[in-house]
Amino acid sequence: MKSPAFLRHPTSLMLFGATAAFCTYACMYAFRKGITAVTFEGMAFAGINYKIWLVTAQVMGYAASKGIGIKVVSEMTPGRRAASLLGFVGVALLALLAFALVPAPWNIGFLFLNGLPLGMVYGVMLGFLEGRRQTDAMVSGLTASFIFASGFVKTVALTIKSDWGVSEFWLPFVTGSLFVVPMLISVYALTLLPPPTAEDRALRTERKPMNTSERQAFVSNFKPGLVLLILSYVLLTAFRDFRDNFGPEIMKDAGVENAGVFARTETLVAVGILIVMALLQRVTDNFRAFALLNGIMLAGGILVGVSTWAYSVGVLSPGNWFLLTGLGLYMGYVPCNGLYFERLVAAFRYVSTVGFIVTLADWYGYLGSVGVLLYKNFGQGEISYRLFFMNGAYILAVVYSVLVVASFAYFRRRFRGEDTPTRHLVVE
Repeated sequence: MKSPAFLRHPTSLMLFGATAAFCTYACMYAFRKGITAVTFEGMAFAGINYKIWLVTAQVMGYAASKGIGIKVVSEMTPGRRAASLLGFVGVALLALLAFALVPAPWNIGFLFLNGLPLGMVYGVMLGFLEGRRQTDAMVSGLTASFIFASGFVKTVALTIKSDWGVSEFWLPFVTGSLFVVPMLISVYALTLLPPPTAEDRALRTERKPMNTSERQAFVSNFKPGLVLLILSYVLLTAFRDFRDNFGPEIMKDAGVENAGVFARTETLVAVGILIVMALLQRVTDNFRAFALLNGIMLAGGILVGVSTWAYSVGVLSPGNWFLLTGLGLYMGYVPCNGLYFERLVAAFRYVSTVGFIVTLADWYGYLGSVGVLLYKNFGQGEISYRLFFMNGAYILAVVYSVLVVASFAYFRRRFRGEDTPTRHLVVE
């Protein structure tokens, strides 16, 4: 499809791409996160809280999706992206319909089927955006969407439940259905983006699909640094996802039951992260930008621990604590969802696709998320969601920070002390 003439202007392309990415991924969240807005209070199956079953099933589907996506996303050609995105959300919506129609507890499995296609959406979307001068700003719009959309979808779902009288079982499907048309429009907008220019490829390195041997070569080439980074990302994903899935329970235990708190706090976090990440576009030296991203990630881990301590001694209110822990978690989470690997690939001049690396990290990250959910239920079942999250915040602040520093030290040694591997160098 031929791109409109106005997208030839760099600023127009940046704004249009960031907006299209923001809207598309925000719409996807409506097909996934409606379930997190309700508590299913008083419901249990086999002695386990019903929401635990549902969230665990969905996250397991999402994790499985990431494993499948390592191959699917990395090998996907540009012409298949739009149809794939629409197919993924269509399957997810049908699974929510089945969840509403099939009685409990037999409907638990449909939450697994809901998560199964959605885990590949993000990696496919990165394919529209990566490898450009404007990628930092575009990916900032994309990542800001999942911060904003998490709170926004919870607020929309709770409003529907309150004002329309929709039951908890129908609520996820009704919420997703409201976003079908916006999703179609947003995906169409993504298809209008032109491919990267020759100048883009010179500045950010060529991007192309990766087969199995190319994926294995990339991992082998950077294995020590990637292992450390992915371990840190597992911790980050697990506790970010826990906060996201059980935000209403955490806030209720802290004495806050206002549904609007989620949209307000996550919007503030999204705006802050968007501004910081978009400003990185002004840094043309790729390794310097990579170093700055590592600094932001480290600061985020420290902020989670410090804000939790301040809340525990009464310095911070529950709302401000929830805001600051979200800010800290997303300061680490957002870079690893595109910009970290975008600048890593560009700094080492390695021809590849960022979608593969992000999906690989996400696979392990969501396996960690499942592990935390299971541990909370079977190992710490008597502890409230709030106290469990607080204890996890302290662990994350220390271990995550150490892993980030160690990973960056490895990549800095590689960049300063070795020649870039010749196997995937760009020939200019």
